Amino acid sequence: MHRRTFLGLAGLAASHRAFSQSSQPPNIVIALCDDLGAGDLGCTGHPWIRTPNLDRFASDGIRFTSFYAAAPVCSPSRAGLLTGRTPNRCGIYDWISPGSPVHLRDSETTLATLLREQGYSTCLSGKWHLNGIEAVEGPGSPSRHGFDHWFATQNNAAPSHENPVNFYRNGRPAGELKGFSADLIVDEAVRWLETATAGRPFLLYLAFHEPHEPVASAPDLVDLYPQAKKRGEALYYANVTQIDRAFGRLLAALDQRGLRDNTLVLFTSDNGPEWLNRYPQSWRSHGSAGLLRSQKLSLYEGGIRVPALLRWPARVRPHQMVQTPASLVDILPTLCAITGARLPQKPLDGESLAPLFGSPAWQRSLPLHWHYFNAIDPPRAALRDGGWKILGIGSGEPVRRPGGGFQPGDLNRVRDVPLQRFEMYNLTVDPREERNLWDVEPERARAMAARLIEIDAEVRREAPAW
Repeated sequence: MHRRTFLGLAGLAASHRAFSQSSQPPNIVIALCDDLGAGDLGCTGHPWIRTPNLDRFASDGIRFTSFYAAAPVCSPSRAGLLTGRTPNRCGIYDWISPGSPVHLRDSETTLATLLREQGYSTCLSGKWHLNGIEAVEGPGSPSRHGFDHWFATQNNAAPSHENPVNFYRNGRPAGELKGFSADLIVDEAVRWLETATAGRPFLLYLAFHEPHEPVASAPDLVDLYPQAKKRGEALYYANVTQIDRAFGRLLAALDQRGLRDNTLVLFTSDNGPEWLNRYPQSWRSHGSAGLLRSQKLSLYEGGIRVPALLRWPARVRPHQMVQTPASLVDILPTLCAITGARLPQKPLDGESLAPLFGSPAWQRSLPLHWHYFNAIDPPRAALRDGGWKILGIGSGEPVRRPGGGFQPGDLNRVRDVPLQRFEMYNLTVDPREERNLWDVEPERARAMAARLIEIDAEVRREAPAW
């Protein structure tokens, strides 16, 4: 048995013991935003953006201060969430373009599949982006990965996030829709809750398109930001408030059905915020990574550290601030632990966070790691262990195309570039990653570099071809 899988199973056994007294399995809601930055919410320090529902929600449970996406870009991060595996293991190396053969393979076992085996009803509403098929149905579709019901787009809502025409519902066109994407996917989720759960526990994966471009925001929300003077700034701020308002409606629907106490709700993002004007259509991208370095497409903190809020009134105390590092790859083993679901028989890169619910002082045993060949900054791999982070840079690698996606001919750029240079930071005292300690603490640096090289080589060996 692979060592990481063994450690994951050991943690799962401990978590099962901790939750063995629970007689009723919890409902699960995962709300995932697209390009929402670590500093984009009121509760995470934005000076202007109004997020009253999320601010209240943050006080009802846990606010993670060191929560990470599985990758610095959308499709890989979503694969990491659903599989508990760093996405290069799954062959999801970058965002998936329309028509691409890349998809989440049938050989991968997802969270939805595992929970459905446990008797859960399952629903996806929003952005899928784990295959390249416009109609979504086919190889890598939600129906092949455990979702009973789905209402989704392949990538972004088009031609805009207002009145989109490219949603599909269980493989059939949903037709022209009126309204903004955030509201449309919450409407679908609420209808599904009314008709499809029939007293069974449920998994609802709510995948917001916002605040990814093309940003489209309700005029009444734009009017809340007269102080925003830059081109597109008010539209972006309103877009985050639009998520907040839609998410608030979902929470109200849970309350109305008496589902609040035993529903675990996680709100987070797939990666850091978009660069302003990185491409012509991104002129509305005014996201904030707070004090963190860099943004989307980077393995520095701004590209992978994201907001994360968790509420489960039946088991999690309110008003908690958790500094323990955690990640989207931890969600599958966590939910397996608290529901009794089996673990996939593949190497996992996350571990169960269930012990954290009973003891905020709990510390993880597995380091977090990331691998991304097409980053906007030099590092292509990173590892965080405790408060320390090391980043690896390849030598002599081909020219990158940040944001350009993956083509089958790019496989050598993924698998054949070993790490040869490194940067190391103490995030506890230097969250901005301003002081490279590679030469200051050589013993620690060499040990962490060796660990990152080992894990990176293992992941590159598993990376499948397309």
